[in-house]
Amino acid sequence: MQKFKADLHIHTVLSPCADLEMSPKNIVRKAFEKGLNIIGITDHNSTLQCKTVKKIASDYGIMVLTGAEVTSREDVHNLVFFENDEKLAEFQEFIERKQKKIKNDPLKFGFQAVVNENDVILQEIDNYLGMALDAGIDEIEEKVHNLNGLYIPAHIDRVRYSLISQLGFVPDDIKADALEIYNRTSVKQFLTENNYLSGFTFIRDSDSHYIDNVGQFYNIFHLEEPTFKEVRMALKNKNKRRVEIDEL
Repeated sequence: MQKFKADLHIHTVLSPCADLEMSPKNIVRKAFEKGLNIIGITDHNSTLQCKTVKKIASDYGIMVLTGAEVTSREDVHNLVFFENDEKLAEFQEFIERKQKKIKNDPLKFGFQAVVNENDVILQEIDNYLGMALDAGIDEIEEKVHNLNGLYIPAHIDRVRYSLISQLGFVPDDIKADALEIYNRTSVKQFLTENNYLSGFTFIRDSDSHYIDNVGQFYNIFHLEEPTFKEVRMALKNKNKRRVEIDEL
């Protein structure tokens, strides 16, 4: 079994709240500098920057989990990932069907740019990507799993946009492949107070919006090789695959 350093929550310049330095090229270079082997691209309510990051990362030997950070009707953030471009594109169609059409104000919310591997702007997204979709947590989870993807509620104990902030608790029957804990939280302390969630795998990520934050928090995946199938097994703690988080 090999160890792979993974940060699964990174925003690009496509996310309105991300810094303009968060281009695919800069993200991959910083990930390589930090020794990351696996990264997750999770722009707000869009998958449109994923393929470019994946293309660049292949030259650096870095695996990219392609997906998004999706905001549910309850204002809960959820990380979702897909194994191939076909499933990714189908989920993008789902997002666009469920999106509220509110025009973005770049000066108020930030720019939403799709760029190529040379940082050339290909497209600016008009609809504001920070709005919740017209889809609840259960509907999002069901769609993700119907596409054989991974569904991970994000920063579940954060004071905003999390399961606990919006619902007051984490449903113990939620059909999650893992739970992401806020990166400033001790997993040990969290489980002391929420022991009913001890059966879940936890991950902790950077939630990077600025280039220097990439890889600031990360997980160690114990895998045979860096593939989507192996990552899924690790999140499920199967066949000796597992995820390790440094305790704060």
